[in-house]
Amino acid sequence: MQRIIFDYAVFLLLVALSFAVFIYSKITGPKEQTKANYMFASKGSVSMGAMLLSITRGFLGVKVFLGYPSEFYYRGSGMWETLYGMCLAFPLVLYFFLPVYFNLGITSVYQYLDMRFKSRLVRRLASATYFLRSIQNLGVTVFTPCVALKTVMGLPYWFSIILITSIAIVFTVLGGLRSAILADAVQSLVMIGCSIMIIIHGFFIAKGPLNVFEVTKERDRLDFFNFNMDPTLRVSTVSATLGQLFMTLSMFGCQQNLVQRYFSMDSQKQVEKALWLTIPLTIFLFSLSWIVGMVIFTVYADCDPRALGYISEIDEIIPFYIEDRFYFLPGFMGLVLATLFNSGLSIVSNLNSISTVAWEDFVSQIPIFKGTSEKNQLWCIKIISVITGFIVMGVAFIVAQSSGVIDASQLMTSATSGPLLGVFVLAMFFPSTNWKGAAAGIISSHLVTLFIILGSLSIAKEPNYLQVSTEGCTNTTFSPYIEPIFDIQYNQYKMSFLNKTHDEISSVLSTPEVESSSTDDILTMLYSITYMYYSLLGTFVTVFVGVIVSYMTGKNKTDTKNYIQIN
Repeated sequence: MQRIIFDYAVFLLLVALSFAVFIYSKITGPKEQTKANYMFASKGSVSMGAMLLSITRGFLGVKVFLGYPSEFYYRGSGMWETLYGMCLAFPLVLYFFLPVYFNLGITSVYQYLDMRFKSRLVRRLASATYFLRSIQNLGVTVFTPCVALKTVMGLPYWFSIILITSIAIVFTVLGGLRSAILADAVQSLVMIGCSIMIIIHGFFIAKGPLNVFEVTKERDRLDFFNFNMDPTLRVSTVSATLGQLFMTLSMFGCQQNLVQRYFSMDSQKQVEKALWLTIPLTIFLFSLSWIVGMVIFTVYADCDPRALGYISEIDEIIPFYIEDRFYFLPGFMGLVLATLFNSGLSIVSNLNSISTVAWEDFVSQIPIFKGTSEKNQLWCIKIISVITGFIVMGVAFIVAQSSGVIDASQLMTSATSGPLLGVFVLAMFFPSTNWKGAAAGIISSHLVTLFIILGSLSIAKEPNYLQVSTEGCTNTTFSPYIEPIFDIQYNQYKMSFLNKTHDEISSVLSTPEVESSSTDDILTMLYSITYMYYSLLGTFVTVFVGVIVSYMTGKNKTDTKNYIQIN
């Protein structure tokens, strides 16, 4: 009982700290909130360290703490190789995208498309794509901590989703981008601290890092450099690298919430420095989560909690492990839950960006809103934030029906990255393309991607989890706080407690990978393409259609001249 009280006390204390950060930011920030300081952090008001943590956190998201460890545990190291694509993308953003934006001094990144193509339609299509992707990913961000809150505290998904989004909406209305950045930085530091504690303690239980490596290697969790070119494989080295490269380019080069952070820094040189430093920070945070997964798998290598019925979803393994192994440290579970809860509040900075884009590219163009004063514009942006927050809440309920936060996040990001990146590639690297080609390209890309996604729903797919074991389970496997489900004398399952047949238990231990579809059925092959390639495919379709349509509608000297002036 005392342990539970400590956990709840720490949980409430850390949540209160998030409120304190926002209040501190409000007190120390500009006395009068304007549209400018709501959309951007004032120059020099945020340290480089805080900005780096915020950028990296905004990129990796809350899944870095909860999703990737469970991904490694049940599916292996395949997704770790997305790191290659991430690191390759940063220099490309730095040398091709960043100079264009800084030279133009734009507020919304999609202003560039308007200036390049002289077309409101192209700008709005790109903005709508960003809006769609953002609310989908924010739905994943909100839902992720709800998994832990349900596992440990028993809070139903609906309650946690409503609570997190409601608090985030309040924060968004009260604070600005500076407040969100500072909160991101504090929450990131707490998350890093918790991860390091789990790893150090796990190394002690698992008899050292060398044993962790050996066990994970023997149990087929370390599967690097898989160059199988089958496009229907969920993830391989090729699909992880290419897919993540295009996703990261789209996020860092074409996404408003990250570009807003760039313009909150003092100069272009400072942004360049920040992006170079983001590479090692991303590698560190990303790898930290996978090491957590390695440690937990090693500890449970011979007694999987999910196979025994302790947890039902793969993403519940982290909270279960902490509840089981950190029982000796009162309050640590509360710290982890608060970290996850506060991670859900990281949607604040994204709500800020989405509402800014919605106002600049859509609402402000409505005749009744033209000529609105700056003060009223700020209120309109805040109202849009509230509406968007409720939309995100609805998406989070849909995400709750998915098969893991990693799948949900990667699918949503990849599906919308291609059209957005493709139209920027057309604008920057194809001088003769016009607005008709750009509009046709982005629309065609969305239709093709949507067609594949809807078609993939018609194909029965089983989760391709790797084999787990229960051979080493005893009544002393888990801590005294975990109710035993074994008969000590006979070391057998108590079927009355598990309410499962032997066949059902065996099916949990190993789910075979789905066989690739027959190459004779072209549509089935198309539907079976892994979502890791959606961003690559979407970019190609946008560029291909854009160039063809621009050629068919005739080369326009004005478009080429405008390209030279803008770029």
